[in-house]
Parts: sequence; C-alpha cells; structure tokens
Amino acid sequence: MIALGIILLALLGVPLFAVIGLSALASFYNAEIDTAAIFIELYRVASNPTLIAIPLFTFSGFILAHGKTPERLTRVSQSFLRGAPGGIPMAILLACAFFTALTGASGVTIIALGGLLYPLLLKEKYGENFSLGMITSSGSLGLLFPPSLPLILYGLVAQVSIDKLFIAGIVPGLLMILIVSVFAITRSPRSTESFKWTEAKSALIDAGWELPLPFIILVGIYGGFFTVTEAASVTVVYVVLVETFIYKDLDVFKDLPNLMRDSMVLVGSILIILGTAMGFTNYLVDEQVPMTILATMQQYIHDPLTFLMVLNVFLLIVGCMMDIFSAIIVVVPLIIPIAQSFDVNMVHLGIIFLTNLEIGYSTPPVGINLFIAATRFNKPVLKLYQAVLPFLGLRLVGLILITYVPAISLFLVDWVSR
Repeated sequence: MIALGIILLALLGVPLFAVIGLSALASFYNAEIDTAAIFIELYRVASNPTLIAIPLFTFSGFILAHGKTPERLTRVSQSFLRGAPGGIPMAILLACAFFTALTGASGVTIIALGGLLYPLLLKEKYGENFSLGMITSSGSLGLLFPPSLPLILYGLVAQVSIDKLFIAGIVPGLLMILIVSVFAITRSPRSTESFKWTEAKSALIDAGWELPLPFIILVGIYGGFFTVTEAASVTVVYVVLVETFIYKDLDVFKDLPNLMRDSMVLVGSILIILGTAMGFTNYLVDEQVPMTILATMQQYIHDPLTFLMVLNVFLLIVGCMMDIFSAIIVVVPLIIPIAQSFDVNMVHLGIIFLTNLEIGYSTPPVGINLFIAATRFNKPVLKLYQAVLPFLGLRLVGLILITYVPAISLFLVDWVSR
C-alpha cells in the first residue's frame, strides 16, 4: 500500500525529491534502520569538496545564456564556414555544442539560439523539416564537452575523476558533430556566398573574450594550474568581468542578483534530489538490490557486449522520461555494480551514459527537447517527431560506435595520463 501511495503521488506531480525521500524514509523504517542514515548521506554529499563546482559553473552558464554570447558564437561559426558545403549547418552544430557545453542545459540552447538559427537555415534554402530537426537535435550536442555540468555530476555520483571525464568526452562529442555534419553536407544547396576574411576577422575579434574560455579551463586543469573547483571559480570571475565590464551585456546590480537567484534555485533542486537519492541508494545497497538485479541479468546476459546493448535501450528510455540530472542521480548508483561485474571502464560508462541521455532529450514520444522546440517555433509536436527522425538515426550510429569502440572515449585519457 505504501508503494502504491508513493507511485500515486509521483503520478500526481509531487516533486521528485519528495517522492525519493519518502521512499527512502519508508524503506528504512520498514527495515528497522535508523532513518538518520538519509541525513548522514546528505551531509556526506554536501561536504564533498568538488561539489562547489556545480553552483559556480551553473551561475556562469546563466550569465552567458542571458548576455549576447549566443549571437557572437553564431556569427563566428557562420563567418568561418560561409561558402563551404553544409557550412551553415556545421556552423549551427558548432555554435550549439559550444553554448550547451558552457551552460550545461540543452533546452536553454534551443530557446537562446533557435530564434537566430531557424530563420537562417530557411533563408539558406534548407527545408523546414531539416531545419527543425537540426536545431532540436543540436540542442544537446555539447553535453559531452567540458565544462558540462552533467559530466561533473556523473563524476560526483560515480566517484570517477572529473578531469578524466572532461578529456574522455571530447572525441565522442566531435564524432557526433562529424556524423551530423556529413549528413548536412549531402542535403546542402549550392551556396552563392564565399568566405570573407574581413567578416570572419571582425566576428573573431567580437567574440575574442568568450572563445578562449573552454581552453582556459582545460589548460588550467591539465597543466596543473588549478583543480576543477578552482577552474569553476576562475570561470565565474572571468565570465562576470567579460559580460558586465567588457561587453556590458548585463548590469552588475540589476541583472546579476536575479541570475544568481535563478541559478541557485536550479542547483538547490539538483542537490536536494542528490541527497535523498543517495540516501535511498544506501538502502538499496544494504538490501543487495543491485546484486539481485545482477544475478537476474547474469541468467540471460553472459558478455559485456550484450549488457551494453541492453543498457543503451534502457538509458534511451530513461533519457526520454527523466531530466538528465535526475537520471544521473537515480540510475548511476544502480548500474555501476552491474557494469563493474562486466569489467566496463567507469569513464567509458560515463560517456555512454551521457550520450544516451543527450539522444533521449530529442527521442519521441516524450523527449523534453521536442516539446521545448514545439513551443519555441510554434509547431505541432508531431511535426517535430517527423523532423528529428533522420538525426536520431545518425546519432544512434554514433552511440553504437562510442559504446563498442571504447578507444574513442579512452585513448585521449590514456595519452594524457602517460
């Protein structure tokens, strides 16, 4: 009856943290275990020194999203790829990936860049379906690039090196962009424009303060100049100075307090889910639930390849049904013991996990980006289903390569670790 009551509350729209927390409290109570274990787990999560990177990077992303960074990034990509076959779609892919990596939210990318990019594709004689599918699918492409917030959160939950995850995501992310770019080139009408150095130079100078940001983070971390947490602090200071004093897109006293409040509301929702979910995970581990799932799977699955195939199907469904932060917090602790039993590298698992979830964002019928795009472009969601299908197929090809060729994710990690 308790389980049915909790399921009913979830269906009625009770917040996820309350559902998970109630499940944990009821489970510990029934098992006659002190419910203080939940709050101990919440304290352990809160005392993690790497945790401070999440609110700092989130605040930085909010600042960039509300300034004119989207316009400057789009102009740079467009000016350098002007005249090349598929140049405009490639520019869009790069701009979206760059922006999503900095903000950590694919829905924000569609909202912030959609109004600029959709008319641009139509102007360049790309079809409506192609244009809608491209922008909807591109919204989540940057989640594998540093300093993506989901990468940091996965590292915290799975207790995996965030530095290694940052490096591991680069090549898979570029592979996804390359696959979609090749398709875009085949659909590209002949361009009448040519590359203009003066325009490219002007766009480069205009975005000259924002383009170096990912490289500052990567060089700083892997050059030994600062840790991930210190990189987040450097990013906040840098972004605030650039957006308020150099570009003057935002007002220090008028805009920053509101952005700080909004970003911390998001962070708070992530942390409270994280705390309750980790407490519930402790109960599941105590009751050997992952081991029971593993024993059941081993009756039917006897090799890593089959496990990864089943895992991909499961994660695509999860990516449709849950936002990426909740999915990481709830699902990762359950699949880690199973993946370890099949000798799956935890860094590789993280890239597989996030690749599935970024695809799930735009997977019919309930991928969240489909509904965001339908609202943003005022189109029926069924039209979005049709528009994203070719891009979904292409990204599934990329997912298969990333899943079954671990070197795509790990060779850079191994090279840097030498």
